[in-house]
Order: sequence, then structure tokens, then C-alpha cells
Amino acid sequence: MEQFHPSEHQHIRYNPLRDDWVLVSAHRMKRPWKGQIEKPAEVNIARHDPTNPLCPGATRANGEVNPMYESTYVFDNDFPSLQPDAPDPGVSEHPLFQAKAAKGICKVMCFHPHSDITLPLMSISEIRTVIDRWAELMEELGPAYDWVQIFENKGAMMGCSNPHPHCQVWASNYLPNEPRIADRTQQEYYRKHGVPMLVEYAKLESQKKERIVVENEEWLVIVPYWATWPFQTLLLPKRHVLHLQDLSDKERSGLASIMKRLLIKYDNLFEVSFPYSMGWHGAPSGHFLLDDKCHWQLHAHYYPPLLRSATIKKFMVGYELLAQAQRDLTPEQAAERLRNLPEVHYKLKQESES
Repeated sequence: MEQFHPSEHQHIRYNPLRDDWVLVSAHRMKRPWKGQIEKPAEVNIARHDPTNPLCPGATRANGEVNPMYESTYVFDNDFPSLQPDAPDPGVSEHPLFQAKAAKGICKVMCFHPHSDITLPLMSISEIRTVIDRWAELMEELGPAYDWVQIFENKGAMMGCSNPHPHCQVWASNYLPNEPRIADRTQQEYYRKHGVPMLVEYAKLESQKKERIVVENEEWLVIVPYWATWPFQTLLLPKRHVLHLQDLSDKERSGLASIMKRLLIKYDNLFEVSFPYSMGWHGAPSGHFLLDDKCHWQLHAHYYPPLLRSATIKKFMVGYELLAQAQRDLTPEQAAERLRNLPEVHYKLKQESES
């Protein structure tokens, strides 16, 4: 009987965080590509554009003028998806037509005053300032809202409409779908095994080493065993931590360092400003702060769409929409490619060679 090889034979892998499965079909990378090719990412971005509403001194859509900020800058989103006051939909007339009140607040956080400086090109101290501001926002919004979602959409391919380096923070009075599922699965794992799922998972991956991309004393970055997106990564602390604001000074500095290392590798993969969606997941806040949430472990997800090159992305269509997620290379192959990339940004290398 033929021996199984993950890189040659299709198989399904279980995602314990989402309680679902992903189909791994690595042999599909051998097929020729005649599908859609994206436009290359914009490379010549002006350092300062007075018409860009995220730049220092610019006027936003609501008429407010940004200060001449020199570090991070946070403001209320001018077009928020969640607002603090909204009428309640009332009692549903039928179980098939349910609606509930959704209240919250949306903020925008600029990472840096310069539009052409992304996170991997920022200094470690500048990234540390971003992390500290994230923690402050979690402390500020957490007591009033059940969930505070910090997320960054980087690149037009991921729906980002403004190239200025920034993220968003949405706080809601309810637990959204993804954290609600993760809360259930982590709680079930803790009840069954007596240890937080992602704490145990980090230890196992540290032993196996085959899916590690980068690590330091405080943090671990891996392509998870159950990854869906081609070069998806999971960022985990090595200590049990529930919330971003609970990180020690040393852990915050270690986080700044490992984020820079990971994001340089992403950019170096196809020598392009690598698009992705990323976000932090930690224990729920608001009224959940009164509950025991020791089954949670703080972590960040990175979901990049690129598959074969800077212009060919992974599509989640057809089978993925109607049946289950499917990936075209194994997580081990993806981790090896990322792990072997240099940690000097390709732009800086080009400058030194010119």
C-alpha cells in the first residue's frame, strides 16, 4: 500500500479553534495558472499627502483637522459600522427572523505620520508604541464593551482603501461570531484536558519545530497545523496571558521585535508590501470580565491572500464557500518558505547594494 505523504496526498485537518476542517491538496500547486492576476501593489506612495484624510494636518470628511501628530494617532471613525446609540429592533415575530440590538464604537489608529512607512519598515521602538496604544485602547473600551476587536487590513487586495499605515478598533456590546466560537471551543478543551488549548498547542509546536516561522524568548509565530490561507500565521505568547494589556514590559518589547521579523519575512517572500488581514483575540471583556476565562489565551491571526506570487492570490470560492476551506500547499511547506527568508527588508537590501 502506498505510503502517505502530506505534500503529495490530499487530506483534511481539524481546526480546534473553529471546530471545523480544512482540505489540504498540496499537489494542486503543480497545476498551471490561467486565472486572474492582480495588479502589483503600489510602490511609490507619497510620504505626505495633504488630501489624504489620515495624514497629519489633513482635513477629514467631517471637517475635523488632524493634529500634526508625530507618533500614533487615534480618532473616532468618520463612517462607523457601530454607533453607541441605536433603537432596539424589538421582539422577533418568528424564530427565522431574529434581530438584536448592536451598539458600539469604531476608532481608527494611525501607526505613523508617514504614509510610506509600514510596520516592517518602522523601528522596534515605534512598533512598541503601537502595541502600548493597543493596550491602552483595550483598557479604555473593555469595561464598557463585551468585545474589542483590533484589526489591520493591509493592502488594496484586502480591501484597504487608504495606504497610510493604520488599523481599526471596533468595540461591540455583543460577542461576534468568531470569538464566540473560539470561546466555546477553548472552554470545551479546558474542561476536557485541564489546560488552555493554545498554551498546550504552543508547547507542542515548540517541540516539533516544523511549523515555526520565528520565535524569541517571549513569543512564537507558526503556520498553524490547520491553516486555511496559504501563508497564514498564528502569533502566540509563551506565557498564559488573557488580555493584550496584561503583557509585561519585556513581553511588549519582545512582541515588537517578533512582529517586525515576521512582517519583513512576509514582504521578502514576493518582494512586495505584503497584503494581509490581522487581528487580536483575547478573553472577552464587558460583562464577561466577571466570569472565569482562564481557558482563553491571547493570540493574533495573520491572514494573507497571496499564493503563487505578488499578483496571484488564493480565492475562497466554489468548494470553499459551499463545502469547506481548501489550501494548495501544506502548512509545513509554507512555514519552511517563510522561515528561510532573510530578516533584512528587501528595500533596505536594495538601497545598500545601489
